[in-house]
Amino acid sequence: MKKKLMKSLIMLIVLTIFVALTGCAGNNQEGTEQKQEAAEPANKDIILATTTSTQDSGLLDVLVPMFEEQTGYRLKTIAVGTGAALEMGVKGDADVLLVHAPEAEKPLVDSGVGINYELVMHNDFVILGPNSDPAGIKETASVEEAYKKIADSGATFVSRGDDSGTHKKELSLWKIAGLEPKGQQWYQEAGQGMGATINIANEKQGYTMSDRATYLALAKNVDMQIVNEGDEDLMNIYHVMNVNPEKFEGQKINAEGGKAFVDFMINKDTQKTIGKFGVDQYGSPLFFADRLDG
Repeated sequence: MKKKLMKSLIMLIVLTIFVALTGCAGNNQEGTEQKQEAAEPANKDIILATTTSTQDSGLLDVLVPMFEEQTGYRLKTIAVGTGAALEMGVKGDADVLLVHAPEAEKPLVDSGVGINYELVMHNDFVILGPNSDPAGIKETASVEEAYKKIADSGATFVSRGDDSGTHKKELSLWKIAGLEPKGQQWYQEAGQGMGATINIANEKQGYTMSDRATYLALAKNVDMQIVNEGDEDLMNIYHVMNVNPEKFEGQKINAEGGKAFVDFMINKDTQKTIGKFGVDQYGSPLFFADRLDG
């Protein structure tokens, strides 16, 4: 009798433990599912308007998959000149902008259309020319002097001519040099992105201005060299901002997704990735991360 009672008691204890463990597993699974559901973005699709330099350099090929894997968002990238990217922001045709023309960005931020405006990274612009360097630009000490030599020699200069950040910077440098190149026979406007403009300048054995990252990414495929660099006026600064949905009632601005991308770009892990990008291939980074210290 005692043996039967003991056996029944043991079975009851085992059954109780089994039920308890099953219930815990169920609760844990339910909690996990709820956590996953909570982390799932309501609107997964984000439109990023950015510059051709971030695309042509290959940086976005690294960052976009990272962002999508970490957040669950789907990023559609539209790589255009900074002027066109900013215009997309003005019209509410993009959710987030990654651009490099601070003076042109300011009105968007001041108007409240661009919010969560953050510094991301920088590199620099360089003057490129054919290896023969017919205008003797490599002898110049400043970009101002380089531009004057190009104008005096009548050597071909290929401008992007697309209202991009690079184009805006180029025009400001001609102004500093006291020159108006537009309309001159030697001054040609490509109306295209950075990679295409470098290729055109290469074909014409002319000069052009490029961001360093795009040039290094294409250097093996062109017969061009850096003929002027290091001038303080050649600094190239990138900012990110998302578009304010309150400025576009009735339009589907993905503000949460845009903010997620802003946060991602200034995150220390992302900044470390930016700072290492290009080192293996070129011996130095193509972009310098500006938010590693928070």
